[in-house]
Amino acid sequence: MTTSTSASATPQDSFAADDLKPLLEALLLVATDPVSASALANIVKATPGEVASALAELSFEYKDQNRGFQLREVAGGWRLYTHPAYHDYVEAFVLSWDTKKLSQAALETIAVVAYHQPVTREQIRAVRGVNSDGVLSSLVDKGLVRELGRSSQAGQAILYGTTAAFLEQFGLTSLKQLPDLEQFAPDEASKRFIRERLSGQSMASTLEDLDEDLTEERDLIDMDADDPDSADVTDASADNANEEDSSHV
Repeated sequence: MTTSTSASATPQDSFAADDLKPLLEALLLVATDPVSASALANIVKATPGEVASALAELSFEYKDQNRGFQLREVAGGWRLYTHPAYHDYVEAFVLSWDTKKLSQAALETIAVVAYHQPVTREQIRAVRGVNSDGVLSSLVDKGLVRELGRSSQAGQAILYGTTAAFLEQFGLTSLKQLPDLEQFAPDEASKRFIRERLSGQSMASTLEDLDEDLTEERDLIDMDADDPDSADVTDASADNANEEDSSHV
């Protein structure tokens, strides 16, 4: 008695061109991260060029047929996404799973990291105006932010930047696709304020100016209190004013 092995138990050595696209669809459906054409080529025993061509055709077909999903190239790989036209419905459905979205604090923090990376904790705090250590740690745990190294300045603070997962989650191919910061800070005063806060100069200079003003006021008060002549001049001025008033009566 002979035993037979199912043909589906092991991958075939190669696939016909007509079979390549449905095979790639099957692989992309179970992929949790963007997959490069070369990585898929290794699985399906095809050349990276053949796979890249098939992926591009699939992407066009989905768009041409107005399917409910799209195939996009992001973060150096390919992945299936829901169609943007149905974003509100998909969002409502996903939220029904009690899935937590990024908080406002997390969005603000990751925006600072994305636009100013490499950036330190202190620089993030300077821009946001509040301590962001907890939020930053959460973003690192989620894989959206990572440590890039140490600052060359005194203290050698940890430098942070975004990850490939960040590009994937926000549908970007690279950081060059981030919206222009000019849209959010179009005037020079706002840009100068951000640069000063990042360098830590704005808050320090403001506190120094305030301290100088308070010192001057204290000195003036002390001088008036120690100088009896100033009190006599004030009293004399008051007497003269009273005499003038009485002369008009």
